[in-house]
Amino acid sequence: MKLCFNEATTLENSNLAIDLELCERHGYDYIEIRTMDKLPEYLEQQSIEQLAAYFQENHIKPLALNALVFFNNRTEEEYQEILQEFEQMLTYAKALDVPYIVAVPLVTKEKFLKKDIKASSVAVLKELAEKAEPYGVKLALEFVGHPDCTVNTFEQAYDIIQAVDHPNVGLVFDCFHFHAMGSSFESLEQADVSKLFILHLDDTEDFPIGSLVDEDRVWPGHGSIDLNRILSILREKGYEGAVSVELFRPEYYSMEPEEVIKKAKDTTLEVMNEHFSFA
Repeated sequence: MKLCFNEATTLENSNLAIDLELCERHGYDYIEIRTMDKLPEYLEQQSIEQLAAYFQENHIKPLALNALVFFNNRTEEEYQEILQEFEQMLTYAKALDVPYIVAVPLVTKEKFLKKDIKASSVAVLKELAEKAEPYGVKLALEFVGHPDCTVNTFEQAYDIIQAVDHPNVGLVFDCFHFHAMGSSFESLEQADVSKLFILHLDDTEDFPIGSLVDEDRVWPGHGSIDLNRILSILREKGYEGAVSVELFRPEYYSMEPEEVIKKAKDTTLEVMNEHFSFA
């Protein structure tokens, strides 16, 4: 298995150039590049060609562009903007040789019927998959374990990608989001593991289901998620993708980024090594 760093973990105390340098120093294999903030900031001073050269010259490689946000149940005008953003991401993915683009469902107080959420999500993911196929890029749908997200359980997200039925469309399996809305272990046990493209490892304080927010995340193994059960299922089913540590903890943003990156690696490996081996 390979180890990845998700840049949300140093969202407020670092930038892409520093993240790359520190992740390379501490032996990460991959990085998930934040396209909402850290990549645009980087491109204010350097070019996409310089970033591509960095990856060519160093061990660390890009795993995903994170993320195309709020892609479903949009107005026609909003959807055209989503398509333009996605086409730019495909250009970046081609230049950097990025295998995945993460797609995040709409988060809103507005209520949609589940059938309409599914219909929109399936239609958009099918169109995006067709656009991505010539680039060799796969789409990883990330359900968000919060009541305001239109796709907020593993079961709902898995049903959507089954309906899409495209080899280039799968899921991000985030342990926090799986726990946060009470997704079922039975559904994970029955899933096709080849449709789980990326594993996000994290943990959380023990707040009630349905009330958790990203800021409640803590170091892997330091919270209340049954990570051992999740990882046991994934190991038994033959999961072979990368594991990416993703934390949004405000107090971690007050730490030095190198301390965060090292601690994130140490706690991730402490949890993962009980179930998987790292090359």
